[in-house]
Amino acid sequence: MKINLFLIDFSAELLGFKHHIPAFAATFNTSVDILTGVNYASGSAGILEETGKHLGTNIDLDRQLENHKIIVDGITELLKNQNLSPAMYLNKCLYSVGMGNNDYLNNYFMPKLYSTSYHFTPDQYATILVDQYSQQLRRLYNYGARKVAVFALGKIGCIPFSLATHDTKGSFCVDEMNSAAELFNKRLKLLVDQLNRDLVDAKFSFLNPDPPIDGFTVFAKGCCEVSEIGQCIPWQIPCSNREEYVFWDSFHPTEAMNRLMANLSYNVITASYALSSK
Repeated sequence: MKINLFLIDFSAELLGFKHHIPAFAATFNTSVDILTGVNYASGSAGILEETGKHLGTNIDLDRQLENHKIIVDGITELLKNQNLSPAMYLNKCLYSVGMGNNDYLNNYFMPKLYSTSYHFTPDQYATILVDQYSQQLRRLYNYGARKVAVFALGKIGCIPFSLATHDTKGSFCVDEMNSAAELFNKRLKLLVDQLNRDLVDAKFSFLNPDPPIDGFTVFAKGCCEVSEIGQCIPWQIPCSNREEYVFWDSFHPTEAMNRLMANLSYNVITASYALSSK
């Protein structure tokens, strides 16, 4: 499920994984061992089907769940001759899900391309997103997931893309964007609590890493030269002092920031699921 891939890679290392799990596209009709895990993420995708489509084709969360069902069916097929239930594998797996950032950055706060901000207040939009997210997370549970880490939205009003495309009105960040994200996060936290009450044997954990920025000196621009859509221009030389940058391009954190967030998330994950890094 979609979240910052480098963050999850580093978190996986902390949990003791030796290899990164393959993307769904690399497992379909191949000999890759799907019992070790699968990555369903898709760039610019969101909770809503329409989100991010101005950037090209992506796989929204509903379709990611369809792909996951294909993998679950494949696991069932693999285990049938061993008289083993796929549930014995799936209920031990850790699922990481982080959706919603794009539903704001690549939908709600792009009024020239998407109409959602004309039809819904930030409060209404957060409710719509979390209501659909609830159905999707319950569907994930119905496919066998029991341990699910759900990531909150970050401070989307503080990323370079937001600062370059919206009026900060004298503030350090675009406050209206951060306020909208906070409305979503409050509802998401309530949803996680509700899922834990409603679903038998489920352990959903709400992760909202807010790393300290001590040691970083550049916040408002990325390490690389970016195109009009905020992504790195190919073949350009990036900054040499990347450890001091919070962002790599206009959207994505640097390796240094991802490692920091992974360490914070790992502490929550291990406390929530009693997992060992050994």
